[in-house]
Amino acid sequence: MNPVNDTLKPEERVLYALRGLYQRYGYSQFKMSKFEEYDLYTGNKDFLVSDGVITFTDTDGRLMALKPDVTLSIIKNSRLMPGSVQKLYYNENVYRISGSTRCFKEIMQTGLECIGDLDLYNLCEVISLAAESLKSIDPNYVLDLSHMGVVSALVDVLGLDDERRAAVIACIGEKNGDGVRRLCPDKDVSGILALIAAHGKAETVIEKLRPWCVSAEAKAALEELSLVTGVLAANWCDGVRVDFSIVNDMNYYNGIVFMGYIRGIPTGVLSGGQYDKLMARMGRNCKAVGFAIYMDQLERLNDEPRPYDVDTLVLYDDCADIAALTRAIAALAREGTSVRAQRTIDEKLRYRRLLRFGEGGIEYGE
Repeated sequence: MNPVNDTLKPEERVLYALRGLYQRYGYSQFKMSKFEEYDLYTGNKDFLVSDGVITFTDTDGRLMALKPDVTLSIIKNSRLMPGSVQKLYYNENVYRISGSTRCFKEIMQTGLECIGDLDLYNLCEVISLAAESLKSIDPNYVLDLSHMGVVSALVDVLGLDDERRAAVIACIGEKNGDGVRRLCPDKDVSGILALIAAHGKAETVIEKLRPWCVSAEAKAALEELSLVTGVLAANWCDGVRVDFSIVNDMNYYNGIVFMGYIRGIPTGVLSGGQYDKLMARMGRNCKAVGFAIYMDQLERLNDEPRPYDVDTLVLYDDCADIAALTRAIAALAREGTSVRAQRTIDEKLRYRRLLRFGEGGIEYGE
């Protein structure tokens, strides 16, 4: 029996496990205020998961916001030396509109960011940690990978204006081949249709796409994806697949992007990717990759209800020796079970055994 794990909710157990995982790989915890200046979010609203931000005016007249995102704050506060790499993880509450209720909600979010002079190892490490994070929640996880470089290169071949280009990328995200045909009746969209159809095991998908990746940009992106998935396969990340319907905003993201799923939850619980373009927009001349786990989604996990509210209920009366009662309750608690002392029985309280405290200590049970 683990008394700590037995009293934690599923999402709390996940946080406890993930914190240890990230620390073992040398990531330091990032702590931040609940507030940020609203200007941090005005220019990057498309990057935010939620389209709403709670604002208020501070005593000095500044417009402040309850933070809807952690990544932007990490970038803002990053102080990197040339050639260095900063590795951070976080457990923070964010404030955003819930997708289910459309009301603002306080959400615990955990994740990590790797920022600086990144190389292939850093990229593989972060994606491996994403897979390990999902595995710690449920061994039957799926981590879908895509590459924005491949998507961008194959769409560029069509020579579309900005509006049609964005619409085609949206269709790729929806796996909507018919939509692509309607948008581009005058174009050969065979490569895009191949991209939409290509999903599954990495080695199979990559080989199917090689004939369509003929430009230098497409070949380089596909090769990077091949290298990363090869490393993941060598490190027993069995739940990794390739699926090009994972597309993020190309104003912020480049390179590999990914989404994680676990059994019993229909939507993604983890998302991440490379966001060098966001770094550039915020005046940082370096690379970045990271991911976030949406802990509100984990509230849907099936948590077996406890048969009892407390293992042991101890009844005492007004004449009880409080010092002796305190010692007796502490002794029971040290046995590793939960114990509750009170003067009367609450009809709604479920308990496994009932003990009574008298002049001689714990006298008898029922």
